[in-house]
Amino acid sequence: MFESLIGLAAIIALFVILSRQQARLALVERELAALRGLVLGNEPAAGAASVKDAAASPPLAVSEGPGSGAPPDIEAAASADSAPASGPWGVEAAAPAMATAAAQGPVALETSPPETKAAEAAVGTSAPKAKTRDIETALGTRWAVWVGGLALALGGLFLVRYTIEAGVFGPEVRIAMAAVLGLVLVGGGEFVRRTGFKMPVEGAAGAYIPAILTAAGAFTLFGTVYAAHAVYGFVGPATAFALLGLIALGTIGLALVHGQALAGIGLLGALATPLLVATQSRDDWALFGYLAIVLAAAGFVARIRSWAFLMTAAFFGIGFWTLLYIGQSPGPDYRIVLFIGLVTLAVLAFAWLGGRREQGAHAGVDLPAAVSGLFVGLSVLALFYAPYLSGTPARIAGALLVAAMLAVALYRRAALALVHAAGATSVLVFLGIVQVIALSPDSVRDFLTPVEAMPPVFGSAAIGGGLMRWLGIALAAAFIAAGFRSGRRLVASAPLQAATWAGWAVAVPLVVMLALWVTYGNIDRDYGYAAFAVLLAAVFVAGSEWIASAEQPPLSGGGAVSFALAGAGIAGLAFLHMAFGSGLTTVLAGAAALVPALATRRRSYPVLGWLSVGAAVAVLARVAFDPTIVGADALSLTPVFNWLLPGYGIPALAFAASAWQLARTTAGRPRLAMEASAALFALLTLAMLVRHAMHGGVIDAGAPTLAEQAIYTLIALGFAAILVSIDQRAPSSVLRYGSLAIGVLSVLSIIGNHFLWLNPLFTDESTGSIPVFNLLFLAYLLPAVAAGLLALYVRGKRPRWYSAMLALTAALLAFAYATLSVRRLFKGQFIGLWSGMEQVETYTYSALWLAIGVVLLVVGVRLRSQVLRIASAALIAVAVLKVFLFDMSELEGVLRALSFIGLGAVLIGIGLFYQRLLTPAKKGAEAAP
Repeated sequence: MFESLIGLAAIIALFVILSRQQARLALVERELAALRGLVLGNEPAAGAASVKDAAASPPLAVSEGPGSGAPPDIEAAASADSAPASGPWGVEAAAPAMATAAAQGPVALETSPPETKAAEAAVGTSAPKAKTRDIETALGTRWAVWVGGLALALGGLFLVRYTIEAGVFGPEVRIAMAAVLGLVLVGGGEFVRRTGFKMPVEGAAGAYIPAILTAAGAFTLFGTVYAAHAVYGFVGPATAFALLGLIALGTIGLALVHGQALAGIGLLGALATPLLVATQSRDDWALFGYLAIVLAAAGFVARIRSWAFLMTAAFFGIGFWTLLYIGQSPGPDYRIVLFIGLVTLAVLAFAWLGGRREQGAHAGVDLPAAVSGLFVGLSVLALFYAPYLSGTPARIAGALLVAAMLAVALYRRAALALVHAAGATSVLVFLGIVQVIALSPDSVRDFLTPVEAMPPVFGSAAIGGGLMRWLGIALAAAFIAAGFRSGRRLVASAPLQAATWAGWAVAVPLVVMLALWVTYGNIDRDYGYAAFAVLLAAVFVAGSEWIASAEQPPLSGGGAVSFALAGAGIAGLAFLHMAFGSGLTTVLAGAAALVPALATRRRSYPVLGWLSVGAAVAVLARVAFDPTIVGADALSLTPVFNWLLPGYGIPALAFAASAWQLARTTAGRPRLAMEASAALFALLTLAMLVRHAMHGGVIDAGAPTLAEQAIYTLIALGFAAILVSIDQRAPSSVLRYGSLAIGVLSVLSIIGNHFLWLNPLFTDESTGSIPVFNLLFLAYLLPAVAAGLLALYVRGKRPRWYSAMLALTAALLAFAYATLSVRRLFKGQFIGLWSGMEQVETYTYSALWLAIGVVLLVVGVRLRSQVLRIASAALIAVAVLKVFLFDMSELEGVLRALSFIGLGAVLIGIGLFYQRLLTPAKKGAEAAP
């Protein structure tokens, strides 16, 4: 053991000698650099004088950096003006003997030819050489030091173990020797640093020998105190706790001169100290008071040296301890959680973000602020929802922590992450109070209608309705005040930060209002919360104007203004649902789309047009949720004049007026979207009124019917046309391929549902009692007209196959409508195929098909549509086959004769028509040459 101590002393002495020799080498390097600069600049006299002056100065007076106690990174910055190193010890390419020869006289200075001097000048004035690292340098300068430091720490532990196993000394002597070893290592590190140690190799700062020695000493002292307490029982818990804390804090303090790695070691030891010391009686206040001191020490050290990693690790450790205390303690004290949360925010505000750190911390996300906000937010959630904290003012403490996060974010701009943390925490807190409500099918039309009894507004709900209302109002007011104030202050210099503040100033009050309304209010109608919604909308509009007046240029409607106005729109829609019934809510929401469009006359904010689009989306969601507008039971049976007409018609008119207004002010895509919405709701108005009239006032039957499918087909075809129209004004690949996809899907739906699965010829479904406006009119004629008009509209705008497909589909639908209408004429409203056919009905089909073929031929010639002419030929061919194969065997008497006579007359007429059509074309072709 004595030999080990002698060896350790020898190593320390060797380090001291090497550091002193290196200081002298550094002096020689600077003298040589000055001499070369003067010699290569052709000033030998001045060079000799400067060399003599330099030689007259004492050697150690020049090397102030290493001996001044500055840490390695500051020393590296201070030595940046020195000559670049080119060897393992930083010596220039010229030998030190050259300096001595140069100082002896001018003859030695002129021994190099001019070419050599020019080359040396080029090399000497060039940029510093690139950093090169080889295996030898890495092993000799860094790995050797790291392994050596680890070996010293392990040596101390092994020394103690050996004395225990061999019984050389008693426990008291072992602990004393280990303590002495730890102190010697710490003192040796400080002695080496103060006696002028300097990094011998550029880039080897990680192998800073004084820091390695100090870290090894800190480890040894930690182990010594722990062994004295846990193994031998020499010291009690309080003394061990105090000693370990002092060692940890001292290590963190020494990191100021030894680097961040030593600070990390000290922080780790400080956070692990409470786990190493076991006590019979818990003192949670002492524990978190100690942790607060550790956090403050780490914060100020991190601030002085700008060590973000150390500060982040400290916040992470304290947050982990807080959550561990809340989760594992049998009865946690909310005051302790509040205390450590406030200490965390205070350290962030006054230590880490104080002074010069705050000046340049506005770009990007500050990681320590984000980590501290995360753990404080988790603590707030625990204060609100931990079951063993119910019945205590823990929720008030949680609200105070949220307010403290907002205050710190207001005080320090770099703590913007706290705004996100406070906002997300508040949203989660109030979303957590929403009760799980059972819903019935009839309540779906009102979004949320409770079947079970809701908690009373001022009763004792699961989480205290009265307290949550007051806390919600307080937090909403705090976010509005802080958000709009910061939004106005930052909107000109930092618009993104202003938008962040304004966004949370809108989001948190809205979530608070909706959560309280759903949990403690009346879902159907609640005038108290409706007034709250109106107040929020007015505050948001006023806040948007206040922020917009500070923009550069003023009233430009940036992100912060957009968030505020969007919040006003959402609050307005919530007011309509809270204050009115289902029917008026849908109608007024559609009419509300006109309000932001009219506002564009005064303000050219881009968000106003999108607010109109948002209102249209809200109305579309409502009618998708409840197509009857007021519910199936409340819908009148009167055709046309019922809630369907204003429920679909008024929004269609409002959307059209909004599109007209936007076209004259802001234009852009919102105008196109409103045009599309107006067209869609106009189509829905017609389709829903037809369905209502057909089904005797029932439009939302559960079983799928042909009428329902027909409405979907009309909507799809209309939407395809809308997309084509928008694409013509604002070209977009999404709109182009979207219209093609919807058209193809519509045709496939027609083939599958209209012609096959839902065809009344196969299902024997009732076609209605009205002669003309019946199921066949809705399911076949209207889609035929829609597909035909779409085919005409897309000619020249879409590929030829697309328009041809739609034209053929329209012809088939028209053929099906005519054929099924003839069968309905003979069979009544039930036209199932199994009821058979009469001879007159059979003949009528032949005549009808021939007539339709002729009409298709004429229309195809007029429109120059080859598809229609081919369809005409196909239909006439089918009629010919029917006459020869079916009518010949089924018809008798005069009907058989008339069938063949009509067929012959039509075919001859078609032949004459084609001859007269083609003869002028042939004459023109012959006259052309």
